Amino acid sequence: MSQKLIDAIADMREEEALKLVREMVESGSDPMAILESVRQAMDIVGQRYEQGVYFLPELMLAGEMMNQITGLVKPQLAKAPAIKRRGKVVIGTVQGDIHDIGKNIVSFMLDANGFEVLDLGVDVPAQKFTEAIRDFQPQVVGLSGFLTLTFDVMKETVEDIKKAGLRDKVKIMIGGGQIDEEVRKHAGADAYGEDAMTAVKLAKGWIGG
Repeated sequence: MSQKLIDAIADMREEEALKLVREMVESGSDPMAILESVRQAMDIVGQRYEQGVYFLPELMLAGEMMNQITGLVKPQLAKAPAIKRRGKVVIGTVQGDIHDIGKNIVSFMLDANGFEVLDLGVDVPAQKFTEAIRDFQPQVVGLSGFLTLTFDVMKETVEDIKKAGLRDKVKIMIGGGQIDEEVRKHAGADAYGEDAMTAVKLAKGWIGG
């Protein structure tokens, strides 16, 4: 059934995907297995977008499907005794960029893996990240950006965190679009993630567990 779900999401068959998830939830399927199917499907959607098969409307529909599926699965996750809160992560798309599909997937996977996530949304100014670190006291900060113009904004955001005297209190990971090791160095981040599972691994490595 999970392959059916992956195909339904990847092929944009929204009604079928939601029906499958409802059936899986009702039959007591492992919520983590459902989320893993969603992650695999979103990877396929991302690949099709990069290949020019899908465009922005498909990405938006995929994001909407993911949000609806999360809503269906979250009550089951809450019941799962294995989920213990590991630590806190602040995440957001940096100022000047409104892409949120990748950020939403990372936020969703971190939450599913037991992290308490504060998602600041899109077009987030540096000061808002700094305030969130001060108030929420996370161990990890995730900066997302799809456009190349965000590389400098990420650097400015890290600088703002540094100026506030908070840089040594958090690990900073970046991701999205054309992010690579060079961009990581430029921004002054601790690591970059190619996908949502890398982000989860980084957070687990830094926080432990």
